[in-house]
This record gives sequence, structure tokens and C-alpha cells, in this order.
Amino acid sequence: MFDLINPSKIFLWIEKLINFINSIFFILLIIALTFALILSPPDYLQGDSVRIMYVHVPSAWIGLASFTVIALLSILSFIFKIKNLNLITKSIAPIGLLFTCLAIITGSIWGQPTWGTWWAWDARITSMLVLSIFYVLFILAHKLIEKEDLAIKVSNIIAVIGVINIPVIRYSVDWWNTLHQPSSIKIDGTSSIHPSMMLPLMLMLLVLLLYCALILLMKYKTEIIRIKKKNIKRI
Repeated sequence: MFDLINPSKIFLWIEKLINFINSIFFILLIIALTFALILSPPDYLQGDSVRIMYVHVPSAWIGLASFTVIALLSILSFIFKIKNLNLITKSIAPIGLLFTCLAIITGSIWGQPTWGTWWAWDARITSMLVLSIFYVLFILAHKLIEKEDLAIKVSNIIAVIGVINIPVIRYSVDWWNTLHQPSSIKIDGTSSIHPSMMLPLMLMLLVLLLYCALILLMKYKTEIIRIKKKNIKRI
């Protein structure tokens, strides 16, 4: 069932995927930036500062999605004892941390002209900061614990506990009275964002997802090589 994530087989097509993403990435990046910085209109209240949204929102989505995937794979790893899943979670974690921090930083930059402050202990902002701490703990578990099995167990526990924070982040603007605005994009189709802003937002999300895929593939490839070298030394 998990044959596709077998390192010995996945290594064969990683290079092809990396080359394909590289071939289209910069073209899509230019298109996305053109829409985000030039063609999309300024907000009637926030002006051009709203353009920070095109990096901030996709970064936040990726940060949340990455930790959710890490938690799900950690549960599967715990149940089925599939060590290859841990290679994937280790590869995803730095990416998730990067985009969570990017979401916090861009949110702070956006907050200064919008709220008049760089930082507020708002429920959404604080819970995102907590998410970044869980990412750091997850990564440190693998870096500092020498015994691999123990590192996997500790990191799995961190992931399962940390995923509780995901719905807190998602619904914080609904549960509490916060500075952060309510969600403008909803799955049920009642999104309040105008199509002229939705298109560049989706384009930027696609570009950042491709970047994530590129980094993930290279990181996973590195992990495979590291394990192969370790196995050779044992022989």
C-alpha cells in the first residue's frame, strides 16, 4: 500500500519531478507577481498594503497544512511502523516552519499600517506563534535525540499534541473577539473576496506550493542518501 513512498523506488522519479518544477516555476512566478503587484486593484480601505495578502495568506495555509500532514503521517507511522513516513515528516517540517514564520512576519508588516502596531497578543497571531514553537520542537527532537527510534516516538508525540492547535488557529477569529479579520475565503462558497484579488491569490498559492514541492523533493532525496550512507557504514 505504501510502495510509492519506498525510498528505493521514489528516488527514480524525484529528479524528473525536480526538473519539471524547475522548468515551469519561474514562468509561473512572473505571472503570479504580475497579477499580485500590478494587475490586482488596491483595497478601498487598506490601499496597496493589501498586496501583502498574496504572500501572507498562502504562507499561513501552507504552515497549517504542513503540520496537519505531519501529524497524520506521524499517526500512521505509529500505527503501521513505517519508517519511510518519518523521512517525509522530517522533510516537511523545515518547510512548514519557514512558511509559518513567513506568515507571522508578513502579518506583522501588514498589521502595522492596518492596526497601528507590529504585534498584538491576538488569538490568531498567538496561536500561529505556538505553531512555530511546535515546529521547532519537532525538528529539535530529530536533531538532538541520537537514538532514532526514540527521536521518532518523541517527534510523533509532539506532532499529535501540536495538531490540537490547528483548529484553534482556524476558528480563533470566530471563537474570540480578535483584531484579526474573519476568514474572507470559505469552502462553502460564501467567500467575500473579489475575483480580481482571488485570481492572484490562487496563483501565488500555486507558486508557493510548487516551491514547497521542490524543497520537499530535494530534502527527501537528501534523507534517502543519508540513510543509504549509514547502511553502507554498518556493512
